[in-house]
Amino acid sequence: MGHLTTIATCSLNQWALDFVGNRERIIESIRQAKAAGASLRVGPELEVTGYGCLDHFLEGDTYLHSWEVLAQILEHEDCQDILLDIGMPVTHRSCRYNCRIIILNKKVLLIRPKLWLANDGNYREMRYFTPWSRPRYVEHHYLPRMITKITGQATVPFGDAVISTPDTCFGAETCEELFTPNSPHIFMGLDGVEIITNSSGSHHQLRKLDHRVELIREATKKNGGIYLYSNQQGCDGDRLYYDGCSMIVVNGKVVAQGSQFSLKDIEVVTATVDLEDVRSYRYAPSRGLQAVTNSAPYQRIEASKSLSPECAFADLLIKQTPEIEVRYHTPEEEIALGPACWLWDYVRRSGARGFFLPLSGGIDSCATAVIVHSMCRLVVDDIHKGDEQVLKDARNVCREPPESGWKPSSPQELAGRIFHTCFMGTENSSKETRRRAKELAQAIGAYHVDLNMDSLVKAVTDLFSFVTNKVPKFSVQGGTKTENLALQNIQARLRMVLSYLFAQLLPWVRGSEGGLLVLGSANVDECLRGYLTKYDCSSADINPIGGISKTDLKRFIAYARDEFNIPILHDFLEATPTAELEPITKEYVQSDERDMGMTYNELSRFGTLRKVDKCGPYSMFMKLLHEWTPRGLSPREIATKTKNFFFYHAINRHKQTILTPSYHAENYSPDDNRFDLRPFLYPYFTWPFLKIDRMVKEIEEREKEKGKGRED
Repeated sequence: MGHLTTIATCSLNQWALDFVGNRERIIESIRQAKAAGASLRVGPELEVTGYGCLDHFLEGDTYLHSWEVLAQILEHEDCQDILLDIGMPVTHRSCRYNCRIIILNKKVLLIRPKLWLANDGNYREMRYFTPWSRPRYVEHHYLPRMITKITGQATVPFGDAVISTPDTCFGAETCEELFTPNSPHIFMGLDGVEIITNSSGSHHQLRKLDHRVELIREATKKNGGIYLYSNQQGCDGDRLYYDGCSMIVVNGKVVAQGSQFSLKDIEVVTATVDLEDVRSYRYAPSRGLQAVTNSAPYQRIEASKSLSPECAFADLLIKQTPEIEVRYHTPEEEIALGPACWLWDYVRRSGARGFFLPLSGGIDSCATAVIVHSMCRLVVDDIHKGDEQVLKDARNVCREPPESGWKPSSPQELAGRIFHTCFMGTENSSKETRRRAKELAQAIGAYHVDLNMDSLVKAVTDLFSFVTNKVPKFSVQGGTKTENLALQNIQARLRMVLSYLFAQLLPWVRGSEGGLLVLGSANVDECLRGYLTKYDCSSADINPIGGISKTDLKRFIAYARDEFNIPILHDFLEATPTAELEPITKEYVQSDERDMGMTYNELSRFGTLRKVDKCGPYSMFMKLLHEWTPRGLSPREIATKTKNFFFYHAINRHKQTILTPSYHAENYSPDDNRFDLRPFLYPYFTWPFLKIDRMVKEIEEREKEKGKGRED
């Protein structure tokens, strides 16, 4: 006889330290799970506090407030008669742990600490928590008195155990444990655990979802079982966007999948599964032999509630959820959706009046503007679908009074209220960039300002000349490199000053109140190379493209041109990237790639080798020697490019220490905050550069000898 049971996972848009809002979203997800008939509900990692509390996890208040929130969940009438797997931090014997709390009907059944902590890339869990490095070991935890008053329990099991119900057995693993080679679900499955929950705080990164999905599927493909994956969704106050995509997998087959990008605060995903499918799938002699020889069994904590209905007859209205095809977004769609959702969370939660963007007419600021347009499209679409929370947030951002009945009819109408752009031209700006900026602003509905700031630049240079009796000149006018760079930087830095002035006062000019968030638009490759002026327009409040490569941005603009029907974007794609900080002559037009001495594609490769493949100068040169020689580059040219990259990366590394907080989208980001930790005062790479030079010399001599041999 089949044992059909409905189970639920969810994605919640939690906010670090928002205990009131987090509690409400947890309780509402439980209501929705129960309404769908679920008997088990699992939520994201650290959902009570929000995942991104960082050093607030070192504060005792964070743990106190977590227990206070859990107490209210335990007592809430809508949180009864359903097994709940809830994430929060717990202090046990003076150590801090990242835990799952399993509760049922005002009782705490188990506190399960995380065994393996995420401690690389964007994650520093071992800074805050201790790993529970004793698999299958359980001891007593003394509950706070506030919890004891509710549950009547003085102590509860604390450790690596599983929950046994009258009809099945389920166990919990947390985020990173799925990604480790020796994952707990392997041993749980061999010990007869049929349902495994995974609560995660996994961030979006371009082209990452398929890897995560394959790991989830593999978790039950070999060993059988039901896997409930729950992930946070949204920006919880940091550079990361958690991309949801909660799912339910049965024996390696996906039967339910949530959205990857969404403006919804709560998304509950349910499926009706047959426990007998797991038991029949697991029938194999080899699995049986491994199961009986498995090491120490898990302690099973008894739960009185069955997950499947207790009835002797079949309910024909209950139907098993069939397998579905996994939905993946293209990288271009990911750029259109991820940063857009991140921006919406930021503006609605920050209390800002909207955004201000210096719109230069180049492809980077263009990409930022189009991402804001994509955000407006998502907001208006959800409002038209009846999402009251999104409508409420939109009215708050636009400073509509509580009694207002205003609804934006189009993305352009919403942009006209919250998005402000400005072309800050000088005598070095071309008519083409000015035109492109104006037409793009019109197409997306932004409030646009077009100004010239030559008088401001002249005032600064005149002041310098008055004080020093020196008149700096551009290179094309006979000036030195130092003069040329200084004159460019004056323009760039004055644009930053103007940006913040206009961001503060434009709402006032328009008869409103509040300030605007200044958006940056430096891409990840330029940040990596240091091809930006410190404290220029790359300095902003937030940057939605700071973790995205130039190559991906171009593909995104081509996608948006067609998908969003914005023809002017074609002109941005055809234009040569240029800073327009030097005078234009018949013989000279400034070009970004010429200035950098390398192409954007080459920069992306340098970045991947440096960060992902962990290459220093010599190992990078050796790899590129085999990759780029077939392209027609000589060993000496490859050596020069490699050394130039490390030279400029080193002398500009100090700029990474003040980079605008950027949406994390690429695994070779140079973000100095916590992702890419390196010195910002480097010595010259004498040793590896000499080694590269010797290798080039040996190759050239060897090739010369081969040439002589052929002549003979």
